[in-house]
Amino acid sequence: MRKLFFLLLLVSVLLAGCTASPPVGPGSDSPPTPSTGETITVDMVAQKFEFIPGTITANQGDTVILNITSTDVEHGISIPEFGVNTTIPAGQTVTVEFVADQAGTFPFSCSVFCGGGHGNMKGTLIVNP
Repeated sequence: MRKLFFLLLLVSVLLAGCTASPPVGPGSDSPPTPSTGETITVDMVAQKFEFIPGTITANQGDTVILNITSTDVEHGISIPEFGVNTTIPAGQTVTVEFVADQAGTFPFSCSVFCGGGHGNMKGTLIVNP
């Protein structure tokens, strides 16, 4: 009889756990839904007056991690559609992370004046659906 009681108790607990739903939507205390894509890590160089590589490709839903090293002077990177605007001090590496949650072709550029060719320091982020 005792075994049957514990077996029924165990089944009840398991079923209760399977049917419970966490709170969702505005006002809930649940954390944001994590990315369902892959993690793409790109080692990038920022130097007068280019980003290497100049084109980054990801899939929608991917988490993109950029490890950007400035090899000469202070630079920056701006990707407005993903809320990225970061300064990269001369001789240092900065890590930028964001979720590519929208598909399309997005320009990025240096956001810190770095000399006469600053306006040409651009690149492209391609996010495939």
